Order: sequence, then structure tokens, then C-alpha cells
Amino acid sequence: MHVEHLLQDESLGLRLLWAEDTRLAREISGVTVTDLEDPARFVRRGEVVLSGLVWWSAEDGPGRAERFVSALRGAGAAALLAGEETHGSVPDDLVEACVRHGVPVAAVPAHIMFRAITDTVYLGRWGELSRRHTLPENVRGRLSRMAAQGAGPETIVATAFAHLERAVAYVLTPSGRTVAATPGAGAIPVGKAAGLLAEAVPVDADGVSPYERWHLYLPDPDDAPPRMVHELASVLGRCQEARVRARAEERQTADELGALLAVPGVDGSAVAAAMRACGLPDEGPYRVLVAETGAQRAGLAEGALAEVVAHALPGAGLADVLPGVGAVGRLPDGAAFAVVAGAEADALHEVWPLVATAEPAVPLYGGTGAPVGSARELNGALAEARYALASARSTAAGGSALTDAATLTGLDALLTGVPAEVRTAYSRTVLGELRSNAVLLETLETFLACDGSWARTAEALHLHVNSVHYRIGRIEHFTGRDLSRLYDRLDLWAALLCRADSA
Repeated sequence: MHVEHLLQDESLGLRLLWAEDTRLAREISGVTVTDLEDPARFVRRGEVVLSGLVWWSAEDGPGRAERFVSALRGAGAAALLAGEETHGSVPDDLVEACVRHGVPVAAVPAHIMFRAITDTVYLGRWGELSRRHTLPENVRGRLSRMAAQGAGPETIVATAFAHLERAVAYVLTPSGRTVAATPGAGAIPVGKAAGLLAEAVPVDADGVSPYERWHLYLPDPDDAPPRMVHELASVLGRCQEARVRARAEERQTADELGALLAVPGVDGSAVAAAMRACGLPDEGPYRVLVAETGAQRAGLAEGALAEVVAHALPGAGLADVLPGVGAVGRLPDGAAFAVVAGAEADALHEVWPLVATAEPAVPLYGGTGAPVGSARELNGALAEARYALASARSTAAGGSALTDAATLTGLDALLTGVPAEVRTAYSRTVLGELRSNAVLLETLETFLACDGSWARTAEALHLHVNSVHYRIGRIEHFTGRDLSRLYDRLDLWAALLCRADSA
């Protein structure tokens, strides 16, 4: 199949925005669906790239478009098919970048599902294969029935490959978690598995967060014909969509638990009942996590938390079904939260960066409180987790981080959980006119760092002790504080820390 053949398919309604005639005759080797701002490592030569353009924004539009299209050109992509649903139309910045780099670009109408395009490409590319290169008819029918009846991916993969000797296949998430595998397949370490996705077939399923999206990976591609693999990926897509629909009720129950935890002094028996409704055990220890992302997309943070929980709890099962081990939902203010039984802080911290890499352009912030033993303590654990989340936002701006409230053991760390506006106001109020006097600020910082020693302060600043006394007197005059008193020293030290954090 060539690019021009795909554009001529009237059922898809693709609208060509730019292309050179010679490039329209290029043969298509496959399809990659991505919304990464730099998709280079996932695109193979000759592939058509489908993108919903979630990565593009009006701010730095030309720069983002340039980076994206440059990556496509470098990877040898055959064409870009840009979805119109996110922005209403394909941005001019993107079209201009495609012209500069010679990458054909076409618009995908909002009502066209990406799966329709991928199916068209693969059916066209491998349509000449004989029936023995597809799933046997009886297996295809059985898999369809299994998916409709809610069978899990483990059962579907085992059934699909039962007629192929020695075939090995895995269903992986972007963070390298193995969701399912053929019987007898060896375990793949998560770090290694995450690096294999470029060789895997994406499972297209609506309503799935990018942190949980499945990929079908065969260590030896010759174990199964390509068309069979893509047929199986389609069945797995229906399987995951069924899981998403089933999860809606579970998430509603978890949201009800979150609404209770957000109310100070709530009745512990009501919380315990809500926890039982979520399938959580009657006894702890429990741990509360909260998370936010740098992108306002529905379900994004909840999907990330579900994947974290599934990684951190051995035997927890799928990220969207956590019976007896955890509940993932949304708090009334929109933050995602999870209550999990038995999770270790170290395990959560180890898996957090793996999950965050599924959407590298989207910061993933998280906070967790200390483990508690009963339902009545969860309200306090949530407050701790919220404070730790605020600390993660302020200390990892633009990146991804999970902060444990137990690590906030110093004054400087504790202050990171205070809202930036409050820190700025505190520093401004306490330091007063001193904020504009660099010499006196340096003297104050040095004096406090030297534990109030006049001699060591003078030595550090290369001053006479009398000069230090004079400057400290001026500081006390401007701030109204007595630096011979411990409390006043602590107030000023906190003000200096807040000034540094909010600068």
C-alpha cells in the first residue's frame, strides 16, 4: 500500500494538506500512533504516523511543530496524519514544518477513529497473505466471544498462540509492566521491557490513559505472521475497552471514599464502610497517595496512579482492577488519589519514574503520607500526602517527582510544602526593607549560618567584629527582631529560606 492509496480511501475522509507527488507514491511499512513531542525512537522508516496533536499548544507552537516534524523526517516516516479533534483543525505551524522537511501531511476528521486508519493500512499491506497467515477462523470466533464476555488478556493471548508451537508473546504497558504472556514465557525486567515498546504493536483502545495502554510484543517476530499479530492486537483492544467500561463503577465507589477522606473529622465507621465497598481489607497498614499532572486531561493522573499501584504491589493484577489491594479515584478538588494496603514507600519511589516516562512531556507529581493502621487515621494520612504533593510541585517544577511526607524532616524541606504565594508573603513581611539590601542580607545569612558567632561571621565576611555588630544592629532595626533570641533567629532563617524558594 502506498500513501496515495490511503488518501484515496473515501471511507476515511482524509484531507491532504501538503505533499510532493513523488512522496505520495512511497510504500507504507506500517503505522505508529503517538502524541509524544519527540516520537523519533518509536517511528520506523516508511511508517505513517497518526497523532492527535495533544503535544501541540499555541505557546511555542512553531518550536514544538519543528521538533516533532524534524523527528519524523529523521526517522524516515512516510507521512503524518494529524487529527483535528483536539484543536479543531491542523495548526498552520505544523503544516509549514512539514513543507520545510518534505513530510506529507493530511488531516484526519474528528469523527474518524484512528483504529479505522490502522486497520486499513494493515489489511492493505498484508491483505495478500493467505488464510494460513491469519488467525484460524475457529480461533478468531472464539477470541471475539471471549473478549465480549470479559476474558482477561492472559487467557486471550494463551488461546491465540495455542496453535503455534514455541511462540512467545507479551502484553506490556509503557512502563514495562507485563500484563499477560504466553504460558511458560520468561519474566522480563520492567526496565528492559520498557525499552522494547518500539518493537511492539500498540493496542488501540478508546478511553485508556497513556500510562496503561497495552502493547503486544513478540521477541521473535517470525513466531507469528504480521496480520495475525495485528488481529490479536485488535481483540486485545476490545478487551481493554471492556475493562475501562467495567472500571467506571469501581472508580465511582473510590470517588465516594475520596469525598469522605476530604472531610476533616469524618466518622471513622463511614470511612471503613466505604473502604469495604472498594474491596480494601479491614486491617492496615494503609498508605494514601495523591497525584497531579501538568496537563488538564481527564483521567490522566488516575491512570498514572493505577499503574504505580499495580507495579508496587506484587500480585496486584491489572492496573485497572485492584481487588483487595487498592482503590484509585478522584478527590473533590480534582486531584487523583489512591488508598493501598501494604505498599512500601521504596517500591513506590522506584516505580514512579518508570511510569512518568510514558508521557515524558507531562510532569507527574505525587505525594504520600506515612502508613496508618486504621480507617480513622486515613484523613490525617491524606492531609500528609497533600502536603507532600505540594512539596513535589515546588521542588520538581517541570519534572516528575514523588515526595514522601516522612522525608520532610528539615525546616527547608518542610517549607517546600507551603504554597509559593504564602512563602513569598511571609518572606516579604518578615524581612521588610531588608529584602532590597544585598549587603545586609548576606550578613544575616552568614551570621545565622555561623550560629550567631560574631568572630566567625567577621572572619567569613572579612570584616572587623565591630562592623558585624553595626550591620546586625541595622538588621534588627529594619526587621524589628532581636537576633540574640532563638525564636527571632528562626523566624528570620525561615524568611530567608522562603525568599530563596520563591525567588
